[in-house]
Amino acid sequence: MQATEKQFHIHCVEGDVGRYVLLPGDPGRCEAIARHFDNPVHFGMNREYNIWTGYLLGEKVSVCSTGIGGPSASIAMEELVKIGADTFVRVGTCGGIHLDVKPGDIVVATGSVRYEHTSLEYAPIEYPAVADFDVALALRNASEALGYDTHTGVVQCKDAFCGQHSPEKSPVYYELLQKWESWKRLGVKASEMESSALFVVANALNVRCDSCFHVIWNQEREKAGLFMPMTEDTSGAVKVGIEAVKKLIISDRNRK
Repeated sequence: MQATEKQFHIHCVEGDVGRYVLLPGDPGRCEAIARHFDNPVHFGMNREYNIWTGYLLGEKVSVCSTGIGGPSASIAMEELVKIGADTFVRVGTCGGIHLDVKPGDIVVATGSVRYEHTSLEYAPIEYPAVADFDVALALRNASEALGYDTHTGVVQCKDAFCGQHSPEKSPVYYELLQKWESWKRLGVKASEMESSALFVVANALNVRCDSCFHVIWNQEREKAGLFMPMTEDTSGAVKVGIEAVKKLIISDRNRK
C-alpha cells in the first residue's frame, strides 16, 4: 500500500496519540470519555474512528472508537501501534451468558472464544485469544475498588449480533444454538464482538490489551425468570477503564 503522511483510516500521525489508548466501539462515546482526561484535544474523526488525546497522571493517553466488530477494531489497533500506542483497554458493553452475570455488572475478560474471523488472518485457530495479565489485573482491581459486582473469565466473540439474539431465523440455526449451549456449559461469562480479534492482534504486534464490559442484558437470566433490569448506562466500564489506565501508568513508572 502506498505510504501516506497520516495513517490511512484513523488520519493520525506519530505524536497525536499516547501509548495508552481506550477503545470504545461507539464514536459518540469518545468525547465523554475524553472528559476524564486533563487537557483533552480532538484530533479528528474519519469513518468510525473518533480520536481524542489528553493526559492522566501527566501521561499522554488517548481514546479511539473502533466501530462494531473485529475488522474495524483490528485496523484501529494496527494503525495506533504504528504511531506509538502499546497498551489498549477496550471499554464497551456485553450481553451476559452465565446466570451470575447481571445487568449493571462489570465483566473483565481473561480470554475470548474465537467465534469470529478477523483473528484467523493473524493466527491459526489453535492459538488462544488471551488478555494481557497486567492489564486484566488492573481492570479487575479497579472494578472492585469502585464497588462494582465484577466477573473475570472467558467471553465469547462473534461477528453477527443477530445470530445471538435471533438464532432461529438463521439458515444455520442448528450450529448457532449448538455452539451457544457449549458456551453455557463451559462457563463463558458474556458475549461481545471485538475481544478475541483484539487479543490475537495485540499478541501478533507484541502489545498489551484487555477488555472490560458493562453488562446490558442477560438472555439466559431472562429465560430462567430471574431479575432482569436492563441497563444501557456504559459509564461504569469507562470509569473502570480510566482507573485501570492510571494503575498501569503507575506500575509502568515503578518498573523503570
